[in-house]
Formats: sequence, C-alpha cells, structure tokens
Amino acid sequence: MPNAAPSEQKPPCRVALVGFGTVGRPVAKILCESTDGSLRLTHICNRNIARKKQPWVPNDVNWTEDFHDVLNSDVDIVIELIGGLSPAEQIVRGALQAGKSVVTANKQLIAHAGPDLLQLASSQGCQLEFGASVAGGVPVLPALRTGLSGDKLHGIAGILNGTCNYILSRIENARIPFSEALEEAQARGFAEADASEDLDGGDARAKLAILALAGLHAHVDPVTIRARSIRPIDAVDFDYAANLGCTIRQISRARINTSTLFAEVGPSLVPTHSPYGRVQSNQNLVVTSGQYGGDIAFLGAGAGGDPTAVAVISDLKSVAENLSPPRKTHRRDPACYVSLTTSNDVSSSAIVRGL
Repeated sequence: MPNAAPSEQKPPCRVALVGFGTVGRPVAKILCESTDGSLRLTHICNRNIARKKQPWVPNDVNWTEDFHDVLNSDVDIVIELIGGLSPAEQIVRGALQAGKSVVTANKQLIAHAGPDLLQLASSQGCQLEFGASVAGGVPVLPALRTGLSGDKLHGIAGILNGTCNYILSRIENARIPFSEALEEAQARGFAEADASEDLDGGDARAKLAILALAGLHAHVDPVTIRARSIRPIDAVDFDYAANLGCTIRQISRARINTSTLFAEVGPSLVPTHSPYGRVQSNQNLVVTSGQYGGDIAFLGAGAGGDPTAVAVISDLKSVAENLSPPRKTHRRDPACYVSLTTSNDVSSSAIVRGL
C-alpha cells in the first residue's frame, strides 16, 4: 500500500508589532524565542527605531517608524501596544479595514470605541482581541467570554488599578504619608511621573467599562462612571478603619438592574479579612456575580510588562488558530451589546473624619 502523502503544513501567521515599550519588548522576546513555528514576527513599528533595535531580534524583521508600512504590508495580525486614543484608533481601524485581525492591550481605546471596533471587525471578517486591557496577566476577559458565558452575570466588582492598590497597601502596612507611598510607587515603576489617571480613577473606570461590555453586555461611556480620587486618603484613615475591622481599597463596581447600570470607582472601606482586604501590593482582583454560578474571584498580577505580554501572546495564539476557515469565535455578536442609562447611585462604606 503506498505511503500517504504528508499533510500540507500551515504557513506561520505573519505578525506586526506596533509599540516596543514596556509590554512590546517582552511580547517581541516571546515571539522571537518561540519554536512552535505558528507565528512569525515580521514588522516592528516604533519611534526612534535606531535606539530601539535589539540584537536578539532576527535580521529579517522589518523595523519602521511609519505605521502605514504595517497597514500596507501582508501581515495577518497587528498587535497595537502604543496606548492612548491617537494614533492608536487610526492604526486599529486601518488594520481592520485592511482585513487584518488585531490584538491590543489598549484599555482607553476599547472603553471608548470597543463596540464600534468589534462591529467593524465583524463586518470585515476579522478578529479583535483585548484580553490584556484589563487586569494585566489575569485572564478575566477570556473567562467572561468562555468559562462564564453560560451564566447570567448581574454584577462585577474589583481592584482594577495596581498603582492605587500598591499605594494604599503601603500606607496601611507602614503607616507612611500618602506622598511618600506615591514616591515609592514611582521609584519602583508602578506609577508614572504624572499618576493622575491612576490616582483619580480614570484608569479604573475605563477598565470597569470594558468589564461591563464583556461581562454584562452593556455599552457604557466611561466618563459617565463616577470616579473618586484616593489622594485624600492618609495614614490616619487606616487607624480609623482598623478600629472597625476594615481597611481601605480603591474599589470599582458595576451592577445591572433592568435598564440601568449602577457604576462607581473610588476608595471604600472593606473588611480586612475579605478578598478585597487581603489584596496587597500591585495585584488586581475581579469578582463576578452570576445568577446561577454565584461569586467567582480572579486574583493576580495586574500590571507589569511580562504578565501583560503573556495575555497579549495568549490572545495572539487564539486569533492565529481561528484565522483559517471555518473560523471559530466565542465573541458575542456586537449587535447584542446594549446601551444603558448609567447611575452613580452606588452605596459603599466610608469614613468621615474631622480636620
């Protein structure tokens, strides 16, 4: 009997990386060190590439400072890791319009334009994955899309900003002033020089909007979510909290009730021995509440280049596996996302102290 013809090997997916910073570098490192042959890094786009080039990147990788080189190339998947809204949105839209799938960790982009971009991806027969946009290396969004898709979630809450959690837990454990804890966070790379987006709740409410989209299927503009700053919190507040058996954490909450989404971000009293009270340093915690499955918690590193890079690569592999027909996707039909009235009428425990 003649030998069977060898099966035709699928060519590797061609991948372009836009952004070679804190997350982009470890993503490129993982791709360059991979030996499975399913993914091939072909382009790296970044400013000042003369200073960015690394000897461990293969010589056949095309370095460029113009993202149009990526959009006009024959790559299959574009990874967007530059952050912000501009030019990130232009890059992502351009890639999808060109029939290229996209993987991103850009929370602001997904929070503001996620449903529209998902609709564009669907119309172009592409995929858009953003698992790294919330909670870094914690696989919350993939779990919401697959593992918890059989439940009917009515609430999501958590500690979504590692910078704030590091600062608050340092004040709690060392009873140091807020300003000193912030300086420590900046020195350790957990906080930017201008940490306003973290401290005042902008980062967490963008992530909360994404969780509401993925878990509650509700489209909410993040600016409609009330965000309170942690700046007024100081060591004395933890003394008062301890007398009540509590501590203080920045908590993000979203709860759906018929046609209204109740959502808020801000510092809150939580019992010391609760899941929230036990979260230390720059970790993240997400708790989902379902009609059938009850409460389920996800805990892990919420920030940092390597954990976030793992989430990006996981999304990348998922997209690559689904590129060949028949395409498999667990993504909810974009038409199923609903816009709800947002209410800030959310109750939480707090301390009022005199000056």
